[in-house]
Amino acid sequence: MILNKKIDLFKYKIPLLAFCLFFFFFQNLNVLAQERNYYQELVNDWNKIFPDQNRNAAGPKFFKYIITKNISYKDFVEFNKLYCAVSGSLISPNAEPEKIYLSEVDTNKKICGDYYRCCIPCSCDVMKYSKVEKMKHKFKDVEKEFYVLTIKNPCGKKFPRQVNRNYFCDGENLSKDQVVELNNRLVIGLFHKAKMCNKSQISKIDNHQVTGLFCEFRNNTPEEELQSGMGDIFIKLAK
Repeated sequence: MILNKKIDLFKYKIPLLAFCLFFFFFQNLNVLAQERNYYQELVNDWNKIFPDQNRNAAGPKFFKYIITKNISYKDFVEFNKLYCAVSGSLISPNAEPEKIYLSEVDTNKKICGDYYRCCIPCSCDVMKYSKVEKMKHKFKDVEKEFYVLTIKNPCGKKFPRQVNRNYFCDGENLSKDQVVELNNRLVIGLFHKAKMCNKSQISKIDNHQVTGLFCEFRNNTPEEELQSGMGDIFIKLAK
């Protein structure tokens, strides 16, 4: 009798276990699909974001497109992992970010965070030629304050020929229909997981093979000799 009861319970446990495993697997598939959809949505709307197909140094266009969408804060963060603020290039989903630091506009304090980039030189360029500033925005689910990457308003100078000036400027002013302006600075992207640096973080970044050794070499190379990454395109725009 007891043996029969154990057998009956075992019969029920197998389908229950199978259901639990299937449910867990299905939920994880949904998460992965959602992650991929962020990327696919940017691909699908490429022509809307860049009508002439020119994305050179046009990270600000991605940021404007994303922040004007009716989305949650989580969606906002995920979308902003998928493009390089320096080059304007798309980045593969699940790419690993670079740990970098930049100076805050008003205080000049070092702010550490994650930067999603398409190639190594972009980390060097954003560290040298950009500054961060806090921005507040109301999303579909919550109002949040976060750090953004910014450069000086470039509209009063000659643009690199590879960059579409009309994407950024209205005369010598930033075009608020095209990009996001913050205290007369151009927002080029989101600075992920940003907070004030401690000495240990700064030291680690300064001694890293990319953000330390390689960036020191790149940042001391004459602009006209730069070949990798965006070359000197973003630098001419940002400096």
